[in-house]
Amino acid sequence: MKLSYNWLKDYLVSDLTPQQIADAMTDIGIEVDSVEEQEEIPGGLAGVVVARVLECAAHPDSDHLHITKVDDGTGEPLTVVCGAPNVAAGQKVLFARIGTVLPGDFKIKKSKIRGVESFGMICAEDELGIGNDHAGIMVLPEEAVVGTPAKDYLGLKTEAVIEYEITANRVDAASHIGVARDLYAWMVAHDVPCTFAYPSIDGWKDGEGEAMPVEVLDATASPRYTGVTIRDVKVGPSPEWLQKKLMSIGLKPINNVVDISNFILFELGQPLHTFDADKVKGGKVIVRRASDGEKIVTLDGVERTLAPTDIVIADSEGPMCIAGVFGGAESGVTDSTVNVFLESAYFDPGSIRRTSKKHTLQTDASFRFERGADPMVCEYALKRAALLICEVAGGHIVGKMQESCPEKIERKTIELDYGRIDRFVGQKIGNDVIVKILGALNYQFLEKRENGALVAAPSYMIDVTRECDVVEEILRIYGYNNIALPKHMKMSVNATPSPEPEAIRNGISNFLAANGFVEVMNNSLTKGAYYRGLTSFPEENCATIVNPLSSDLNVMRQNLIFNALEVVAYNCNRQIQSMKIFEYGSVYSRDPQKDSTVLSSYSEHTAFSLCITGASQKSWNKTPEKSSFFDLKGYVDLLLRRFGADINQLEAKPAPADIFAEGIEYSLPGQHLPLAVLGTVAPALAKKFDVRQPVYVAEINWQTLFLLVKRNKVAFKELPKYPEVRRDLALLLDESVAYSDLYRSAFRAGKKLLKQVTLFDVYRGDKIPQGKKQYALGFVLQDLEKTLTDADVERIMDKIMSTFRNEYGATLR
Repeated sequence: MKLSYNWLKDYLVSDLTPQQIADAMTDIGIEVDSVEEQEEIPGGLAGVVVARVLECAAHPDSDHLHITKVDDGTGEPLTVVCGAPNVAAGQKVLFARIGTVLPGDFKIKKSKIRGVESFGMICAEDELGIGNDHAGIMVLPEEAVVGTPAKDYLGLKTEAVIEYEITANRVDAASHIGVARDLYAWMVAHDVPCTFAYPSIDGWKDGEGEAMPVEVLDATASPRYTGVTIRDVKVGPSPEWLQKKLMSIGLKPINNVVDISNFILFELGQPLHTFDADKVKGGKVIVRRASDGEKIVTLDGVERTLAPTDIVIADSEGPMCIAGVFGGAESGVTDSTVNVFLESAYFDPGSIRRTSKKHTLQTDASFRFERGADPMVCEYALKRAALLICEVAGGHIVGKMQESCPEKIERKTIELDYGRIDRFVGQKIGNDVIVKILGALNYQFLEKRENGALVAAPSYMIDVTRECDVVEEILRIYGYNNIALPKHMKMSVNATPSPEPEAIRNGISNFLAANGFVEVMNNSLTKGAYYRGLTSFPEENCATIVNPLSSDLNVMRQNLIFNALEVVAYNCNRQIQSMKIFEYGSVYSRDPQKDSTVLSSYSEHTAFSLCITGASQKSWNKTPEKSSFFDLKGYVDLLLRRFGADINQLEAKPAPADIFAEGIEYSLPGQHLPLAVLGTVAPALAKKFDVRQPVYVAEINWQTLFLLVKRNKVAFKELPKYPEVRRDLALLLDESVAYSDLYRSAFRAGKKLLKQVTLFDVYRGDKIPQGKKQYALGFVLQDLEKTLTDADVERIMDKIMSTFRNEYGATLR
């Protein structure tokens, strides 16, 4: 959001600079992003100076151009070709030097016009952006000093604009007066001289005749609705003061009537809507719920189908706009509008939010209404806007203000105990200080007592309902930095589990970072469409969001793999083809067999994901190598071995086919959740993410991995004194025999003397029968107490071979 410093001073008068105002805003909980100086004319007319026309003669090859000599204060006259009919020798003018950039991004260059070189431009008002006159150049009084920058001569001003953010509960600060109210309270509490006042509406009076009537059919949808009829307006451009105020915060002026409604929105924070009164069929404004399937064409030209949850402003024939969200295309104010109906209302925040999300319409009005506008400002805002419309567009108010408010809207009352407030704060700040701050914040003291009070909170503070909320208001104005820290702080220290999860997690992250991986962080909210048609992660298992921000963020993620693919797609689209990334985060799922409103139907656990794609970096001494599944498997194996896992002792099965083209799923024996799943992403899935290169992804379940970590017992022993012996076997096996089966059987037969088994070659082809394969296995034998003899080695190898023959039908080659 943007706040104009000059606009703010219309309500809050003080000597604080823009930066001091920004610092105070941050102190009271309105976070400031930046303070920028904006020039009245973009660029500040840099390069434009006061100059004198020394000579002026007709151009020999033109009937309207002139060749002039111009003194711009640099000492040497410049030749300038000028087409203005009023240029003459002796004039003082505004002259743009070569290199100057005028409004409209028009850069002045040296040029040749009809054979004569021109070294600049003598400017008219519209060329400088200070007026609309283009009949001739701008002639200055004789007292203008040659060489004076145009910015100084014209007195062009700069304006400070403060950009800031508000939290969801502080919609009261989404306007200039809203911020001014808070700053006033801060200044009063800190004895900073200032004055604060709302703009006067003393000029308001009811008009003659009959105003357009209003009928509210659903008071729960619109607890308060006000309207006024203004006739004989003249729609046209807004006056300069209004246009400048809107442009200072980045709004484009439209016309005087619409600009006033926008002005009030950013002045008071109250959204208004203007209707062409002559387009209201039946002569009555009706506030109601939409009929199921009812349609309306909105201002963006889109036809939208409404539901009974939507609130509409309608006439006798149908809806004119979606209340609190977006106007209709047929009922808005145009250049031909003569009579206006002006609306100021308070709508049910929940209904507005549902409508905004359903129709994916996020407007300045819906932003405020769905967070809770001030119901008590409706009348003031309406009268303020009506008076301004009459001022800038003419016209007159007809009849009385129309209002519907069946139930009086009361301010929330809160009991305060000053002693308890001091305990909340942590120190005694004084009852008089509490009263002073709350008074400046517009709290009404219904009862004052010696050690407490009964107060009514301001209607615009929607989140203040309890005493602790009032304490927060007091503290942000008093200043959290003014609360002294005690010399002694008492705290409870929880026993840290061993091993410490955070330390293990950091160790894993450091391990991956040391191996060239970059950590990424993604939103836990994701697109439900990703899970459509999957069996390993069914769509019905998604934890859905009741009020999603968008269709792209409507469920909680069931895995980290899809986030990794999003990151790959994002980078590939920006010419970054090679990546090694990892992420640590939570994943979520829902049991579709249970009631979705019951908390136990949802589950959450954390996981690590690893992703590799692309080729290694090109270098003069290294040929780039494409990533492969075995690169990823190597990193996963290293990580698991780091925590004591023997890969060949894990249970393994093929990875889910709807996610991976090929891959492995590891599990610890007896565990329901898998330890890790890794493989090559299926091309059909990669295509969903617009990824056109092979991607290798792994996801490690943190809960299962941590079980592995806790089981891992680190032991130290001396290095063996006796040598290792290596033997190799070439085995002919059935295709169905897995290496992991051979691995386990070998260790069972070799017992303590077998230290290592490796598979170093797999062969299928010539001289290998159909349905068979050749495995070449390496075995490392070692006795920790003596040197192995040939007889010892042969005895063990015979036993291993016999086991292979009996269990798997293996034969030697």
